[in-house]
Amino acid sequence: MQISNMQKEINEIPEALERLIEKSETHIIEAAAEINALNPHLVTTVARGSSDHAGLYLKYAIECFAGIPVASLGPSVTSIYKKQLSLQQSVNIAISQSGQSPDIVETARMAKKGGALNIAITNDVSSPLARECRHVFNINAGVEKSVAATKTFVTSIFAGLLLLAHWKQDDKLLQNLKELPHLANQALECNWSPLVEHCEKLSSLYVLGRGPAMAIALEAALKFKETCQIHAEAFSSAEVMHGPKSIIGNDFTVLALTARDASEQSIIQVANQLSTQGAKIYATTDQQIKAEKLPFVASGYPLTDPLLLIISYYKFVENLARVKGLNPDSPPNLKKVTETL
Repeated sequence: MQISNMQKEINEIPEALERLIEKSETHIIEAAAEINALNPHLVTTVARGSSDHAGLYLKYAIECFAGIPVASLGPSVTSIYKKQLSLQQSVNIAISQSGQSPDIVETARMAKKGGALNIAITNDVSSPLARECRHVFNINAGVEKSVAATKTFVTSIFAGLLLLAHWKQDDKLLQNLKELPHLANQALECNWSPLVEHCEKLSSLYVLGRGPAMAIALEAALKFKETCQIHAEAFSSAEVMHGPKSIIGNDFTVLALTARDASEQSIIQVANQLSTQGAKIYATTDQQIKAEKLPFVASGYPLTDPLLLIISYYKFVENLARVKGLNPDSPPNLKKVTETL
């Protein structure tokens, strides 16, 4: 069977992370120094799709680690409603692999006019988005031909975490990030074949996460839809109890993406409750749980642990698409660069 572009790009993630450190860390250090001098009281993000999931991951990381609130800006506030926000003494992080979507570019322009320190995380440093930002982080992912973002998602989060480590001058986080390319190679070896067999005829499921792993759950649900034509919804393990659990009955599938952080026991507790309703649970944990356990690689650090889960997941979902007879590189009705207003 011919290897897909998606599989090639997933396999390139460890190398892309190493390349990002080598080629972009100097620029990230410069931005971190300016953030330190600014002493911001607010950080905002602007993105769509997988990039917006990356922004949510960074929201949890910055709020938990730096103690500064992070808000996601609605691009339509600027592009459709033509409103200007006051963003003095704030940092705006715009995330887009292509840097071309007009609404993201326009929101970055608005943020700059509103007084924000603009940072672009992108795979194209000559893009319209890059031109609107004071600091541009080249994620150095290389060409990504598959419609579904994989290595650009991981490298976007990695760039943001590298910024956070230098901003807060935390050697432990920095050291962990330098070890992540090696751990990413290990994550590629995790075998989720039991889940492939289970999902081959599946039409719908839930994906659970919490904290940074909630961003990973959203990304996983999107990839189920994009590459496998499976309806998937992502929920916080807290939010699923406020209504969505009502439809869970016998053999309803739940993928619980548990990371080694303070949220792990919360997700396990909810998964165990859902199993009493008949749910079939798959979980990335070695703790006691009423679920089929999936192998994972632990990073040894709470802020990076969930990131390794998506690498293992990507390998699984690409395989699932091919088993279902689908082309993971070219999902129906989608294209690589989506330009929205």
